[in-house]
Amino acid sequence: MSQHAIKKAFERSEKALTLKPSIGRGTARTTVRLGEGLACEVRDGRWNLTVDMSEKSGGSGAAPDPGVFGRTALGSCLAIGYAKWAAVRGLPIRRLEVEVQADYDAAREYGVGDELPGYSQVRYVVTVESDAGEDEIVRLLDEADSCSPWLGVFLRPIELRRELRVLQPEE
Repeated sequence: MSQHAIKKAFERSEKALTLKPSIGRGTARTTVRLGEGLACEVRDGRWNLTVDMSEKSGGSGAAPDPGVFGRTALGSCLAIGYAKWAAVRGLPIRRLEVEVQADYDAAREYGVGDELPGYSQVRYVVTVESDAGEDEIVRLLDEADSCSPWLGVFLRPIELRRELRVLQPEE
């Protein structure tokens, strides 16, 4: 899509959400089913994905692990947001890259230690090639960051609930 087409799509969505905010609210559903070993089959709408663990973690290494998808979600959300806001603001971008770096300690994943599992720090490095000045690029990135859904997921605590359904095998 061209910057012009991206801007028009953005403006249509902005107008629709301004007139009727409820159209922007919903519930996304992704179904993950354990397959062979540690591999998982993922379905979300028309998308089918596979997630696995590396051989050293007990998987077959046939697909990316969950961390790859988490970092991908953040990095791609940021890159897409920057491109959308660049189109809306008319800032030319020749090249855009987001590198997500995540520091982790896998000990708790294996029941070792008391620290919470997961990342201790996440950084993202944005590389932009543009004819626009650095101040304009910084303003654009700040604006896009303030509207980024996945950056919001990483920045704030959110309510997380587990629901359990136990099925008995049919005989």
